[in-house]
Amino acid sequence: MWQLNEMDYGTAAQAGRQSPTPKGPGAAMLLRMLDEIDYGVLVIDGQGQIQHANHLARHELASSRLVMVRGNSLFGSSTEHSAMIQQGLDHACKGQRKLVLLEHNDLELSLAFIPLSHPLEAESPTVLVLLQRQSTCDNLAVRMFARTKGLSPSEESVMIGLCRGLGVPEIAREHGVAESTVRSQVKSLREKTGCSSIRRLMQRVNSLPPVVPALRIITPMAHGATEFVHP
Repeated sequence: MWQLNEMDYGTAAQAGRQSPTPKGPGAAMLLRMLDEIDYGVLVIDGQGQIQHANHLARHELASSRLVMVRGNSLFGSSTEHSAMIQQGLDHACKGQRKLVLLEHNDLELSLAFIPLSHPLEAESPTVLVLLQRQSTCDNLAVRMFARTKGLSPSEESVMIGLCRGLGVPEIAREHGVAESTVRSQVKSLREKTGCSSIRRLMQRVNSLPPVVPALRIITPMAHGATEFVHP
């Protein structure tokens, strides 16, 4: 019985070695998949050199609001922010995850530094940098959600206003209607979406899949950043 098990094990192991490698999406397809995610995604090496940036990350870098690219390396828009980015990179190169919060006046951007390689396994560590979603309202899934639930254009506008953190009086002033009109639309929103409260509606909207709008604004990249931009 033991000999039979050994024989079966050896046969299975040999078959495993001979079996073809499972096929998956190619590199080009994976890059396009990353472009369809409503979060900025960067891959950098241990020196901060950018190896890849998806569409939203390229857009954020080109805006140079809080992060930017110099000589194909990731920097902050100030000396302080650059030091914080370096701190996040240093932690990731040691195998530790680090959240970095960049703030300037009314601008803010959070970056998560995540090690993709163990410090003892690779001579050149690779780090994943995830950028926060800038606005829930920019998520195409929010408008898709409105269509799925049969919201009218005015109800959708009210929902977008709520996502922006506006109250009923502010939405009413912005739309040029009475507050009672907005309250009626909010009630209709709750009924159509099956949410018992606006808080529950916002929780549901915030949990929608991150979908990038199909119509994108392509911003030219400076400092030779086309080195890491795929077609």
